Amino acid sequence: MAKEELIQFEGLVTEILPDARYRVQLDAGHEIVAYTAGKMKKNRIKTLAGDRVTIEMSPYDLEKGRLIFRHKDERPSTPGGPPRGGPQRGGQFRRR
Repeated sequence: MAKEELIQFEGLVTEILPDARYRVQLDAGHEIVAYTAGKMKKNRIKTLAGDRVTIEMSPYDLEKGRLIFRHKDERPSTPGGPPRGGPQRGGQFRRR
């Protein structure tokens, strides 16, 4: 195993901690603390408790990890919910 190789795990975010950190329950049963990767911060990807995520960990420290991917939600959207994109503009005001 090379020094740079990282191990990837999947898990579930159980708690949001201060300073952009998360408590994650791995599928293997272990609980770790993970921080948000730079690309996720740059692209403003929000992670909430209950989200499925992929974690990248060093083989030297198996208590901490880097959250690198948030999986899309498998739940279907509600058909009667509010439309995305905000409220519709009526004909009352005209845009300049």
